Amino acid sequence: MGAFQEHQISTEGDRNLSQRLAEIGGKGLFAKEIHEALAAGRIDFAVHSLKDLETNLPPGLVLACTLKREDARDAIILRDRTTKVDPADPYASLPEGALIGCASVRRQAQMLSRRPDLRFGLLRGNVQTRLDKLQAGACDATLLALAGLRRLGMEDRVDIVLEPDQMLPAAGQGIVGVTVRESDTELRELLSAIEDPEARAVSTAERALLAELDGSCRTPIGGYARIENGVLKLTGMIASEDGTFLIRREISGAPLEAARMGTELAEELRRDTPAAIFAEMTRA
Repeated sequence: MGAFQEHQISTEGDRNLSQRLAEIGGKGLFAKEIHEALAAGRIDFAVHSLKDLETNLPPGLVLACTLKREDARDAIILRDRTTKVDPADPYASLPEGALIGCASVRRQAQMLSRRPDLRFGLLRGNVQTRLDKLQAGACDATLLALAGLRRLGMEDRVDIVLEPDQMLPAAGQGIVGVTVRESDTELRELLSAIEDPEARAVSTAERALLAELDGSCRTPIGGYARIENGVLKLTGMIASEDGTFLIRREISGAPLEAARMGTELAEELRRDTPAAIFAEMTRA
């Protein structure tokens, strides 16, 4: 204890809550100031939620360590907690035309593909802020990462846990990553002692998929990998923001082939996606 000094850094993504990330610069807004502090030597390592860390880091910085994954699934929190929920058909618990507080195009696209009647309104901020706004009537339901709620000891607020076949998670969801200066070999060696090999393999596959598709916060892309009986299985999804187009594909292979698998699956998804979808993402 006392060996480390903790510095909390507020980023543009934390401060600007009135716009969707797609409108103000995407994932990088959760890390820009942190990257600058690390590169300048004001801090020696940085801790990130991996799903909010861009796939291409600034020169001189590396992802040195990935910690054991928490539950990667998404969760729905309802304003009316008396609503009867059928786990086999979780979206049926939402009334016709329900307003969903959400800032994620990935979540929005997947929900609209199943329930095109749903409406969406911007809801950003930390977990407690979102829950307070929900209870105040800002929307009928919202979605949060189950991992975050668990880490905050707030899992009791969850009404519906969505399985990956119902809502494919974001690449890196539930994983904490640590970035350092590439030249700091001593610190990298120390961090290797707490590296989780499975988290490294699945995150490598998911981030390779995202990188190949040029995924950002304006792109409805999901990526979820897991290791079963020594085999890495990666599922990828791409959709239009309105949910009228959505495809999922899966690939399996050896964990050591994680990066190749992510790239290969992304190429397949791109081949099977109309060019107009990618043009729409570029304009967004």
